[in-house]
Amino acid sequence: MKIQSNHASLLIKLSTLNFLLVFSASQDFDFFYFVQQWPGSYCDTKQSCCYPITGKPASNFGIHGLWPNRNNGSYPSNCDSSNPFDASKISDLRSEMQSEWPTLSCPNNDGLTFWGHEWDKHGTCSESVLNQHDYFAKTLSLKDQINLLHALESAGIQPNGEKYSLSSIKSAIIGASGLTPWIQCNNDSSGNSQLYQIYLCVDSSASDFIECPVFPYGHCDSSIEFPSF
Repeated sequence: MKIQSNHASLLIKLSTLNFLLVFSASQDFDFFYFVQQWPGSYCDTKQSCCYPITGKPASNFGIHGLWPNRNNGSYPSNCDSSNPFDASKISDLRSEMQSEWPTLSCPNNDGLTFWGHEWDKHGTCSESVLNQHDYFAKTLSLKDQINLLHALESAGIQPNGEKYSLSSIKSAIIGASGLTPWIQCNNDSSGNSQLYQIYLCVDSSASDFIECPVFPYGHCDSSIEFPSF
């Protein structure tokens, strides 16, 4: 009886441990950064850019990625090498992704390498809530919910190479969305600070936008350029 009791106790402990491991894995991030980039700023650097094989993208913010993050500022990455990017799983999304999630890396290409990188590095860490198809489909749907370019243009902030205050850019997005963005800048070929990427935050189920629990590190000048594209 004692052996059976010890065996039962061991099974309970193993089951509990397995549950904790699964629970821990499913809780390995607290929210997502939803990141969009301005193509004019990607291209207007010393590195330059290449248009995708489908041609020059629209003059609009394009998706960079949906990135799991933790409240302490750290983030998981490359979480499941056994589930690599499979283009066949997003065949129905390809046309929309070419439009809304274009690649600008060189040499010019069809975007599969870019999307594969996003899935392998970031998407695999969200498998507890999103499979591969849903990861890309959900990200596309998030872009539809908030039109960043319209928010900026409605506030008189145009992609015309002029400088605008960082505070006015943030205020325009807050006014249109009710959300506080994080702005990432880069430098143009002359070294001027320019609007590069805009971060918004999404809850851990990738369902709703939320206020960001924490922002990345980085710095923008108080007045930055918004280049044309």
